[in-house]
Amino acid sequence: MLDVRELCSFADYFVICTGETKRHIEAIWQDIGEILKSKGVVPHHNEGTPDSGWMLVDFGSVIVHIFAPLERDYYQLDKLWDKAIPVVRIQ
Repeated sequence: MLDVRELCSFADYFVICTGETKRHIEAIWQDIGEILKSKGVVPHHNEGTPDSGWMLVDFGSVIVHIFAPLERDYYQLDKLWDKAIPVVRIQ
């Protein structure tokens, strides 16, 4: 999770994660959506599909990117937003 408040105007935090398979990507996306919906938080926008290797869920101040390994390496959001403050990193 990256704190991007000082770097961009459209979000406060980015969550960037990797799913190892299409099914894993979809499961991550569904679990995040279900947990937040149970707390009254619904997404503003979704993009991508498990087949594309990238899914995005926009919750307004928090944007979640779920990548397959190849797509995460290709887009390198971690490097693009390297001035952001890491909040938590789990490997």
